[in-house]
Amino acid sequence: MLKILPELGLLVLAAVLLTLDLLWRSRRCRFLGWIAAGGGAVVILLSLLFARPGPEPLLLWGGMMRLDSTGFVFRMLFVTGMAITALFATENEGICEHGEFFTLLVISTLGMTLMASVVDLIMIYLAFETASIPLYALAGFLIRDKKSVESGVKYLLFGAMTSAVMLYGFSLLYGFTGSTNLYEIGAQLSAGQLPAGLAVLTALLVTVGFAFKVSAAPLHFWAPDVYEGAPTSVAGFLSTASKAAGFAVLLRVLLVVYPALSSLWTGLIAALAVASMVVGNLQALNQKNIKRLLAYSSIAQAGTILIGAAAQSDFGVTATMYYLMAYLVTNLAAFGVVMVVGRAVGSDEISAYAGLSRRSPGTALILLAVLLSLGGIPPFAGFIGKLLVFGAAVEANMAWLAVVGVVNSVAALYYYLRVLKVVYLDRAENETQPLNMTSAWKAALVGCVVLVVVLGVLVSPFYTWASQAAASLIVY
Repeated sequence: MLKILPELGLLVLAAVLLTLDLLWRSRRCRFLGWIAAGGGAVVILLSLLFARPGPEPLLLWGGMMRLDSTGFVFRMLFVTGMAITALFATENEGICEHGEFFTLLVISTLGMTLMASVVDLIMIYLAFETASIPLYALAGFLIRDKKSVESGVKYLLFGAMTSAVMLYGFSLLYGFTGSTNLYEIGAQLSAGQLPAGLAVLTALLVTVGFAFKVSAAPLHFWAPDVYEGAPTSVAGFLSTASKAAGFAVLLRVLLVVYPALSSLWTGLIAALAVASMVVGNLQALNQKNIKRLLAYSSIAQAGTILIGAAAQSDFGVTATMYYLMAYLVTNLAAFGVVMVVGRAVGSDEISAYAGLSRRSPGTALILLAVLLSLGGIPPFAGFIGKLLVFGAAVEANMAWLAVVGVVNSVAALYYYLRVLKVVYLDRAENETQPLNMTSAWKAALVGCVVLVVVLGVLVSPFYTWASQAAASLIVY
């Protein structure tokens, strides 16, 4: 029971938020976000005290859930992302007065923590849907905003379609192996008990669902419209925690179930990486809306992360997990700034950022740090993340993939610097007016940017966590 206290804690937190929403009418807009964030901190503490993995993986729930370093590190990522998102949603008009927003956010996080730890096909699908269904509602949460409703419907339709394809792949795996346990299925495939053609087919079907979750090309088409229409705090959560959840399952399934097809899926993941980087960066170059720019940037970043997965090595998985740590806090901070500025000026157009450096030097400095981190400039976290994934590709004799990644990273700097040019050089009529920011937003933004710097400078402890998680992933 103690080992699943974090998951039980999230469930209790969701119930508490829903109850307080019913009982606490007058002040809920101010405090529900803080309660959700504080509950996230308690869940992290429970994980550190009672649910830390031991030297050997521990099976729970009849062998359907596996307590190992991989699930532990990803759980930390998801709960941290949830807590920061809850702070950004605090005093956010149209959101914070509805307690069900925070309840849905916590339930989705619960699904993500299960996605990272379960090793059973049925439980993977249930966890996948537990994480996804609340996100469909959150994307369309602003029911009076046509764009928000449209984004929710699009996300639901595309998500249901890809989820069905993935489920069909799962059903084939179960039908031909007679087992739903990932490690048992992997042992049968490695022993050649499943025809190669069928194994390839199931790998392709399963990859569809994961590629959608991480918004990798060509299954990226939903991201720009959904990110633009969804509430900005939700878009940040989608681009970070949700993406990390997709990578958590992708790594576990490919490395555990399909080691016999490593040459095939390595080529497939490399192709997805190249397509995502090229499509994302090319489409981002001409964007005028910053949320759409960050959406295409997120697609390109997914391609960069996939380079580490394509390396199919412990170092590659370590690099992927470190990059996800860096990307989580970096992109959450980016969307946090977008939310703050969008509320102040009433627009998400890049031109609305003119004069931001004079209107709010601190906010402009945070945006400078996170955009340079996304571009891979030292001493920020993104530089270390890119260095690791490119190094993993070189170590795996895929230097060409590292070269493609470097070229795309240089191309991405163009549109990041274009935004900074507007922030620091362009003038605006209202640049003397101060930019109001709540204490919750300040705490979230400062926390994120501190972690962006820390991950870029104090590499060793976080790299150790990532390497321990990578080592535990394929241990039976």
